[in-house]
Formats: sequence, C-alpha cells, structure tokens
Amino acid sequence: MTRIPPVEEQLPLLKRGVEKIVPEDEFVARLEASYRTQTPLRVKYGIDPTGVDLHLGHTVPMRKLRQFQQLGHQPVIIIGNYTALVGDPSGRDQTRPRMTIEQVEANARDYLRQIGKVIDLERVEVVRNGDWFGGMTFADVLELCSKVTVAQLLARDDFANRLKNEVPIYLHECLYPVMQAWDSVQVRADVELGGTEQLYSFMLARDLQRDAGQQPQIAVMMPILVGIDGHRRMGKSLGNYIGIAEPPFEMVKKIMQLPDACMRSYYELLTDVPPSEIDRLLAGHPKLAKLQLARLIVTEYHSAGEAEEAITRWEREIGAGETPQEIPERSVPAAQLHDGTMPAAQLLKITGLCHSTSEARRAIAQGGAYFGEDKTRIQAHDQAIPVTDGLLLWVGKKRFCRVRVT
Repeated sequence: MTRIPPVEEQLPLLKRGVEKIVPEDEFVARLEASYRTQTPLRVKYGIDPTGVDLHLGHTVPMRKLRQFQQLGHQPVIIIGNYTALVGDPSGRDQTRPRMTIEQVEANARDYLRQIGKVIDLERVEVVRNGDWFGGMTFADVLELCSKVTVAQLLARDDFANRLKNEVPIYLHECLYPVMQAWDSVQVRADVELGGTEQLYSFMLARDLQRDAGQQPQIAVMMPILVGIDGHRRMGKSLGNYIGIAEPPFEMVKKIMQLPDACMRSYYELLTDVPPSEIDRLLAGHPKLAKLQLARLIVTEYHSAGEAEEAITRWEREIGAGETPQEIPERSVPAAQLHDGTMPAAQLLKITGLCHSTSEARRAIAQGGAYFGEDKTRIQAHDQAIPVTDGLLLWVGKKRFCRVRVT
C-alpha cells in the first residue's frame, strides 16, 4: 500500500485544475487526519454509461481520481447503470432521451475498458448503483424521497430555468440528484469528484450522509472542458469532442483545430506539465504548443511512437498541404452536371465542404478553394469545374474530399 504523504505535499497536486472545493477547510482537515492515521480517503467518481465513447472531458475528473490514487487514497468508481436510466439533468434545458437496460449494460462494459486507460483498475473499487437501487421496494423509494423537499429540487438552476421557461420537468428527472446523493451514502464517500454543475447533488449527499450518521463528503469540482469549437462543453452530441479511443491521427487533427484561447485549460486539465513550463510553451508559437499538447495526450492513450507517427503525418498532409492518405468520398449526381461540369460554389456545397453557396463564395473569393491533384485554385464562384470520378476538392487545409459521380 502506498504511504500517504504529508498534506503540504498533497495539496498542490490535488488543487491543480480545481475550480472549487466545498468546504475547503474540511478538506484540509480530512487530509490531515488521513495522513496522521495513514487511513486512505474514499474518493468517489460516478459515471453514467449513456454513450459508447469516453472523451477528454470525461478524463478531467478521472485524472484527478488517479492523483488521489497515486497519493495512497482509495478510488471508488460508481457505474451508474440505474442513474443512466433516468439521465443526468445537470446543465440541460430539456429532458434526456430514455435508455434501455440493455443499452446501458453494453455501454458499461466498454466504459470500464476505456477507464482503464486512465486509472489502474486493479486498485479501484468498482460498483454499480443498480446493486442497491435494483433491490429497493416502493416503500424504500418513498423513504428516500421523504428526505428531500420539492423546494430543494427547484433550487437547482437547470430546474428553475425550465420552470421559468415553462419547459416540462418530469418526475423521474427529480429522482436523479437524490439517487446520485444516495450513492455517496452507500459507498461512504469522503470526497466526490465532478464538474461545477454537480454542486447541488454533492451538497445533497452531505445532508443524506449526516442523516445516516456519516461524516459528510467534500466536493472537489473541476471546470467544464470546452470542446474543439472553443465555446460549448465537450460532448459527442455536439460533435466537438475528442474520444480517447479514437485513432491517434484523428486525435491530433482535432487538437490542432483548438482555438488558441483553450490551450492553457487543456494543458492544466489534461497534462502534468508544470505551470512554469505551460507559461513557456504558451509564450511561444501556438502551433508548436498545440503539437506538444497533441504529443502528450496521444501518448497517454496510445503510445509515444504512435503519437510521433500521427504528428509527422499531420505535418506532412495538413501542415505542409500534401495529399492526405485517407480522403472521404462525396457523391455528385450525374443528372446535376451540365456537359460534365458544375459551377464551383454549387459543387462545394453539394459535396458538403461548405454549408451554403454563400460560404462557398467566400472561400473562393478568399483564395481558399482548390480542385485536382495539383490543387488548382478556383478563381470564381461560377467557374465550371469538370467533374469526374476521383476529382479531389479542397477548402482550406482541413476540408477535402474525392468526388464520386452517381
């Protein structure tokens, strides 16, 4: 068993990339007691298997859990196979789609495999909250619900906003924070990890633990990782995510698309680079900082060799503008061609390289649209482009396709 180090050695690591600790004085006191008695804290992290792929946003609290593990504490991962049937309403302005038990179970198996890329599962306590919720009678559910008032539930920002905007709030959604809080009682959590939007559930857990005669847990909350669009939280449904099981080249491509303003948070939340080194990297050229970030992240989930190979390929195909090895195909109906040609702006729109003809016109006017293996620049929006099977089209360096005439 790893010996728990003094508090002054733990705090700098545990507070890195953390937005809020509630209450912080209790956290320090709990760490001091843990060090003094060499008794590991039980650190809870719950995850609902509502999808197949874990992305970098999921790894932010997982990396923090790994830090607790490395310091000698006991990670407790709750696979929310029953909370997933409800769907976390946090940060949602509408009801989540319901999932079946079969979907949840299939996802849970894949989740654990991917979680193993971040945390040493041999030293983790893994439980499913169906172990206790599945055996509850209706009387047990009534007893649990009697511990929470409707006023408490409506104090949540997401529920309050939906009520104000007359968006329906279904009764099963109200059970989610109660279930999440009850998980903490069941595993006797000392600390719970998650995002800042989970504060309500974390505080409700403290109330339920006190009621059960337990020491209330401390909430350690990380900021929300924004996606590659630089604005919204990372999520598969938004198409702005980087999956940890994605091929190395795909991960590198997405990281290189990040807005410069995101770089510091990505370094702080997703790497172990010291703050002074982050400052040095960000003071230099953004491209070099992103390449180093890509190298570190891909190495963590694949290998150093695969990371270097992916970066070399990105430099060759996208950074230097050479023809990519993998090019998506797009269909163009032969019936829409006129003498085997199509106006340039229409062609870029129909192949999906531009969302609209006006966007295509702008790309062409700015000199950023090309066709053919030699990347001939398109000169005008109404230029007649000869369309044949295998024609290569480009918009900028990152959007390209081959045409298939159908």
